Amino acid sequence: MSKMKKKSYSPEYKAKIVIEALREENHISEIAQREGISRTQLQNWKREFLENAALVFSQSKVEQQARTEVKAAEEREERAMKKVGALSIENDFLKKKYREIHGRDYEGR
Repeated sequence: MSKMKKKSYSPEYKAKIVIEALREENHISEIAQREGISRTQLQNWKREFLENAALVFSQSKVEQQARTEVKAAEEREERAMKKVGALSIENDFLKKKYREIHGRDYEGR
């Protein structure tokens, strides 16, 4: 006896079928039969879709917060890079002046 392979459906396909069921232009049984899925499966997808509908709106807040955090991190990085650049210039200047005062071969002894 061979095992039947479980058929998987894309999220886009599920959403399309559920939205059609929500429009109530055709009965759920008709849609399920036409699509070759069980009525119970379609009802489960519909229930899951409705239970998670609020995520569409809450994710935008999460995404907005994430974008704000990314922007803040980029600004911190930019300030740090400017500071590193300024310190590098200062360090080069001090090395040059140190050599002028103590000579090229002076190692700090």
